[in-house]
Amino acid sequence: MSFRYQQLAGELQQQIEQGQYACGERLPGVRELAKRRALSVSTVVASYRLLEADGYLQANNRSGYVVTARHQPPPLSGAPLQHSVLPSSVSSQQMALTLSKAAADPAYMRLGAAVPAPLYLPQHALQKALQQVIKATPARLMCYEASRGAPELRREIARRMALQGAVVAPQDVIITNGCQEALMLSLKAVTQPGDIVVIEAPAFYGLLQALEAAGLKALALPADPQTGLAADALQQALAQWPVKACVLIANYSNPLGSLMPDADKKRIAQLLAERGIPLIEDDTYGDLGFAGPRPASCFALAPQADIFYCSTFSKTLSPDLRLGWVIAPKHTAKLEYLKFISNISSAALPQLAVARLLQSGRYERHLRQVRPLYQAALQRISSSIGRLFPAGTRVSQPQGGFVLWVELPQGVDGYLLAQQALGENISIAPGAIFSPTPAGSASVFRNFIRLNGAVEQDARLERALQTLAQLCRRQLEAA
Repeated sequence: MSFRYQQLAGELQQQIEQGQYACGERLPGVRELAKRRALSVSTVVASYRLLEADGYLQANNRSGYVVTARHQPPPLSGAPLQHSVLPSSVSSQQMALTLSKAAADPAYMRLGAAVPAPLYLPQHALQKALQQVIKATPARLMCYEASRGAPELRREIARRMALQGAVVAPQDVIITNGCQEALMLSLKAVTQPGDIVVIEAPAFYGLLQALEAAGLKALALPADPQTGLAADALQQALAQWPVKACVLIANYSNPLGSLMPDADKKRIAQLLAERGIPLIEDDTYGDLGFAGPRPASCFALAPQADIFYCSTFSKTLSPDLRLGWVIAPKHTAKLEYLKFISNISSAALPQLAVARLLQSGRYERHLRQVRPLYQAALQRISSSIGRLFPAGTRVSQPQGGFVLWVELPQGVDGYLLAQQALGENISIAPGAIFSPTPAGSASVFRNFIRLNGAVEQDARLERALQTLAQLCRRQLEAA
């Protein structure tokens, strides 16, 4: 039989492990909690001290008790990953299709594809907006929307861009079927098959698929886990190779979660502008930062540069909306034509519904609510990895977004691990698919995996992480 302070400590411990209290967050004051739970002050103090002894809390003279990062694994090294930097064709991206299928199958624990679980999305607000559009403008839904997109949505996007410091005309906004199409259209606008495109390493596998489909060669430059692509590395590459375009994720990159400093964004934009090379910026995760104001985009910081700004609502509102956009004022006419010959236009219903959400302010309210949820989810998964996985495992420390880049011990093959995990109804993304290097060869990311943190934080997740840890140990024992 446990004492009351032990019972309270157990309840609080469970809440911390479930992410209800994030790392660094202050717990209720001793007197406040005692009054709320009808307990004595001494009982609450004893509970807090027990949690402090177990490493869950830390006493702060000014802030009371705050949650600590218990069991956190070591972070990734701050130095860029070193490997031979040569242009290469992109191939062997079939594993991504397997991930996509698993992401749609509820039988799997979906840690592979970066798709948010419904609890992180504004389901009711979106449903209401869709119903309002159907009721208010039924005739609008019976014909093709303009190739550039619905004027209402383009206007709202232009207004949001202005809040980020980028002055954009609504007519320069091209609505696309997700960010993937925005990237595809941008690449088609400025490259030909066989051209060399600079990307980050590791790189989002959707970009690698786009490069493969377009017949382009990737020049993958190592990115720092905290600050992303280094301007010096880009400068050296530009001096050596006939680069035709550069694609990067400056804000909370996928899979590293890195945030590029503004000074580096400006310098990279300048380096490219001096050589007449367009920059294709993917800002998919820019709205999902954990702290401080929204980071500026390269597009906003370098208005005179030739930049294609690509983004999407897939990660913030709903993946199935398939709504993204691209802005490149110097190429608007060409982008509109490419959009038209690709699929004429994007559906009007989701465009008009999202326009209503933006105009009403509900989108911003949703972002304020979901950002701390993503941060808490990543902290919990990272803590579980530190507790369960073999020694030598390192984990990224993203400042935004909802994915974790995990470095496993050298004896673990991430591609094999992904295949073994599928047999356990768990999907993960092996590091090999984030590199142009074919998965079957000696990829520099052979012992890496990416995990989606935007999942239910429940016992099923804990079991999945335990299974992954066991599979890792089995590989090490067999090595």
